[in-house]
Amino acid sequence: MESDRVKNIVIVGGGTAGWMSAAALSKLMPEHQGNVTLVESEEIGTVGVGEATIPQIATFNQRLGIHEDDFIRATQATFKLGIEFVDWAKKGDRYFHPFGTHGFDLEGIEFHHFWNKLRERGDARSIEDYSINAAAAYSDKFIRPQSEHGPIINKLGYAFHFDAILYAKFLRKFSERNGAKRIEGKVEQVNLRSDNGFIESIRLADGQVIKGDLFIDCTGFRGLLIEEALQTGYIDWSQYLPVDSAVAVPCEKRGEPIPYTRSTAREAGWQWRIPLQHRTGNGYVYCSQYQSKDEAEKTLLSNLDGKPLASPKHLRFKTGRRKKFWSKNCVAIGLSAGFMEPLESTSIHLIQSGISKLIALFPDKSMNPVERDEYNRLLNVGYAHIRDFLILHYTLTERDDSDFWNYVRTMKIPKTLQRKMALIQSRGRFFKYDDELFNITSWMAVAIGQGYTPKGYNPMVDSLSDDNIIQSLANIRMSIDKAVEAMPTQQAFIDRFCRAQDVYTTAGES
Repeated sequence: MESDRVKNIVIVGGGTAGWMSAAALSKLMPEHQGNVTLVESEEIGTVGVGEATIPQIATFNQRLGIHEDDFIRATQATFKLGIEFVDWAKKGDRYFHPFGTHGFDLEGIEFHHFWNKLRERGDARSIEDYSINAAAAYSDKFIRPQSEHGPIINKLGYAFHFDAILYAKFLRKFSERNGAKRIEGKVEQVNLRSDNGFIESIRLADGQVIKGDLFIDCTGFRGLLIEEALQTGYIDWSQYLPVDSAVAVPCEKRGEPIPYTRSTAREAGWQWRIPLQHRTGNGYVYCSQYQSKDEAEKTLLSNLDGKPLASPKHLRFKTGRRKKFWSKNCVAIGLSAGFMEPLESTSIHLIQSGISKLIALFPDKSMNPVERDEYNRLLNVGYAHIRDFLILHYTLTERDDSDFWNYVRTMKIPKTLQRKMALIQSRGRFFKYDDELFNITSWMAVAIGQGYTPKGYNPMVDSLSDDNIIQSLANIRMSIDKAVEAMPTQQAFIDRFCRAQDVYTTAGES
């Protein structure tokens, strides 16, 4: 019925989470059918340190009808072909987690089984030698895959590095063009209905009262609606992922940006390096139990490759999630829903995932508990899978040079991860559970990269002769080399198609 339709959506909080929510809802909910109102205060800063993404962000932009080159220019973005991990297994080691695939499946059997068979017979080539993403990344090359490029280049998967504050500004303009309304102000009170505990309205510091049918909490770690008002509760995962602090600072860029993120393990955590068109983003995520705030800042500043452009920004957090992402008539999106350290650049994806599932299960005013429960189930599963993948990086380390690494190397891990690791180590078997985010390439890249190589391979591989396998893998390497040689550099590609006009200015610090 018309009277049951959700007509007034109130988003509390801006930043990336708020404006991604506003952009999607204003695009898909025409103004004549309802209203999208976003309330934020310029006095309240945003976290804004997440600048690296995974390939799914392109789907979000495409669904909104945003042209990729417009997005790149507006956010000073560069391309991301994967993540390089330095000193994770042990000091001096490095490996690459690509967004594309390793090689090609042969006879319906996953590629890594063939690679592992040759490895057992003495072939010392890395599995990265069969990744178009790794080869292009280390050559500073990039091209956007097109159908005419052929099968090798079309295996190239990519995401972006971008300025998160500029992305929020870009989406604000997009949302307002689609009818979303922004109100400046601080929330002073959340009013609940006496009959069912739903949120009735919010009152701002200037006395303005804003009513809504559905409220989206994008207030960050505080969780103003989902936690302070509705007291949903929080599940703490810090026993598995103990880093609880971060210090971030942008610096001047040196030379052309590389098309990948770098994660370097440090004494009590890890440091990110994210190249944009106009600057380089840097941060150190660490555990305060093992390193002080001042020591962490010193570590970060001593490992920059350019002059700092701002004062370091410090953050505290607790890894975990809300017990309910959707409670009554309130949905938490972004940091208000939970926090997963940005080791695999999942923060913006979790925003996107929350929005897309809300749209798929969009309610009427009754907030049917069947739809609400399914939303919570799907998000619970998604968070748990990402948690396990992040833990994998830590539990596979051989480092024993600090108390932090001794702890994560020996800590108890979830049974879900134990089961998956046992399958991987046995014969490199892999099965995606409940539509989990990371695929076999990701799991194998981290496992093999940190020395957790399968002890065997699928016996079905033996249906091909060794000579056949050797020739097939040689052909893949040769095809990758030729494809990468023909690619333009990332900088040349950006200069031709999507260079930001103010690339030499610092347009906001994320």
